[in-house]
Amino acid sequence: MTSHLLAPLDLAFWNIESDLHPMHLGALGVFATHSPTAGAHAADLLAARAVAVPGLRMRIRDVWQPTGSPLTLPLAFGGAAREPDPGFDPLNHVRLHAPTDDFHTVAGRLMQRPLERDRPPWEAHVLPGADGVSFAVLFKFHHALADGLRALKLAAGVLDPVELPQRGPRPAEPPRRAVPDPRRLPGLLRGALSDLGRALDIGASVALSGLRVRSSAALTSAPSGTRRTAGVVLDIDDVHRIRKAVGGTVNDVLIAVVAGALRRWLDERGDGSEGVAPRALIPVSKRRPRTAHPQGNRLSGYLIRLPVGESDPLRRLGTVRAAMVRKKDAGPNRGAGAVALLADHVPALGHRLGGPFVGQAARLWFDILVTSVPLPGLGLRLGGHQLTEIYPFAPLAPGQSLAVAISTYRGRVHYGLVADARAVPDLDRLARAVADEVAALIMVCEA
Repeated sequence: MTSHLLAPLDLAFWNIESDLHPMHLGALGVFATHSPTAGAHAADLLAARAVAVPGLRMRIRDVWQPTGSPLTLPLAFGGAAREPDPGFDPLNHVRLHAPTDDFHTVAGRLMQRPLERDRPPWEAHVLPGADGVSFAVLFKFHHALADGLRALKLAAGVLDPVELPQRGPRPAEPPRRAVPDPRRLPGLLRGALSDLGRALDIGASVALSGLRVRSSAALTSAPSGTRRTAGVVLDIDDVHRIRKAVGGTVNDVLIAVVAGALRRWLDERGDGSEGVAPRALIPVSKRRPRTAHPQGNRLSGYLIRLPVGESDPLRRLGTVRAAMVRKKDAGPNRGAGAVALLADHVPALGHRLGGPFVGQAARLWFDILVTSVPLPGLGLRLGGHQLTEIYPFAPLAPGQSLAVAISTYRGRVHYGLVADARAVPDLDRLARAVADEVAALIMVCEA
């Protein structure tokens, strides 16, 4: 294996990380078992299989020496590269914990801890269930190592082998990444930054979590603290019933459910939801699974207002649907949500020096992340034990209080919620509000 320079957006994720705001993805998988020793056996399997997965042996090192041609040197100097770790030891990455009766409480604490940056940035935490009939595995992958698609591929490498459907032949030669024309850069910057400026309008102040914040930043400006996670499982058939009744896409329904859940949560806490319309960043992958080369994050996004202040659930859904149609018509290369694409135009040293400032600027860009993580429809197993639940977790950027990730697996939708424990101490209440919102939408659609 040879070293590869990090793609610009990977480098940005590597440099905006701080001790209080680690930039790793997570996924909490729950497995059914009838053996009290299944967790220990799973940990042994994960460690043994990790050695055979090349991507799990890759560390990230800084690049300070001259490399490449004089033309590419300025782009690489001060950057970072993936390279094989000669001292790779899977026991540094796979950890077996004491039995617990609350997987999410343990997962929240573990999600707060940054990954070790001097070795391959991933971990697998095995959590035996105190009930003896289940165990969980929390996977953590640094966003600079993997996006959602690659994290899935890496995790699949340590799970039981499955027969994947054939997707056709891979291209004979991977496509090269286009080099942007410098003459187009000023116009691209002006357009994206202009759209971003329009997105950063500030509304009236409202109270949230005991803090004075602005309605356009209703879920930001929270104090840093430990993480908390929660999960919600929905029946995909219920989501389809709503979609068929009102139109749009499944994703429209899932996003609208977040808006409705936030409204219920705010009202139950007595904070009030009138006039609240947080900006949600909806990431859009620019990579195609069949031709993903070079490895690295290629993301854009749609930035929409969640109609939390709208009291009618069908109107909330209609507003989300219309906003998503507008964004899709404009395309993922336009609008404030596409600012991540500007990472391609920043030299490596610029990412290193500007990383902390970019991380802090996230609170001005969006208020909440709502992302979908793809999963295969096939049943996954570890040591012969069936994966029954899978909750994806997104990173929590500086100034953010809540991130929502959604995956569909075997006919069920899994919401994974990550929150700042100080700002959102009642995350379980918000999780219940997600289920309540779906029930309300079904009732209205069938009325």
